[in-house]
Amino acid sequence: MACDDKIQLLHAYLDGELDPIRSVNFEEHLKSCTSCGQSLEAERALRKSMHLANLYHRAPASLADRVGRATQPTSSPRQVTSIGESNLSNRAPALFSSRWISIAAGFLLAITVGAFLNYELQGPKQSDLIAQEVVASHIRSLQAGHLFDVQSTDQHTVKPWFDGKLDFAPPVRDFADQGYPLVGGRLDYIGNRNVAALVYQRRKHIINVFIWPEAEGGFSREPGEKSKTIDGYNLVDWRESGMYLCAVSDVNLDDLHQLVQLLKE
Repeated sequence: MACDDKIQLLHAYLDGELDPIRSVNFEEHLKSCTSCGQSLEAERALRKSMHLANLYHRAPASLADRVGRATQPTSSPRQVTSIGESNLSNRAPALFSSRWISIAAGFLLAITVGAFLNYELQGPKQSDLIAQEVVASHIRSLQAGHLFDVQSTDQHTVKPWFDGKLDFAPPVRDFADQGYPLVGGRLDYIGNRNVAALVYQRRKHIINVFIWPEAEGGFSREPGEKSKTIDGYNLVDWRESGMYLCAVSDVNLDDLHQLVQLLKE
């Protein structure tokens, strides 16, 4: 990606505001771009010097007193002298009470609706984050030396390799005869958990299949096979025999679904 595009992400990267995919892409750009690397170090040095300069000043205690006095009401209640005004004053507390009860009820309703919407929105955000982690792990695996912990086309070599490294046994199968050879496996880390990653190949494309126990959840709530696309990478996730599985690759969805069907047989 061009430096003009990347430099705009610098502050968000330093503040930890980038999603996993953009963070990985930005770090990859830094490896080959001296200019952006120097800008990053300069920004880090500036932030460090500002922190050491102790530029923070606490507000004086007298400020709170002045603000408090300025916000106190200064007018006194008007005296009620007439009979009409007296009757009105007798009704005022009831009217005042009724009005504020209505306002309070509306306020509580707004809080309840807001809390409900926030709850509903937080779920998808968390699930989207896990999906982004899956794609980021796939991208990271394509870097040199990151694809395999064990490299083998023999499922009887790959499956025993996971023994003792995970608290579950991932299903490992080879589909070379169907055009999806198993080429290896590795340990990965997604959603604060250790997961298994099986590596398949479709022509020249790499397919990662991430596996972890279904009880620990996934990024899709609904049962059944589902697919989505993130930054040009296709994902298909499903549940099978107590396991949660997610296949991710840049192959087309038809090829990815074909591998999923093989894994589900």
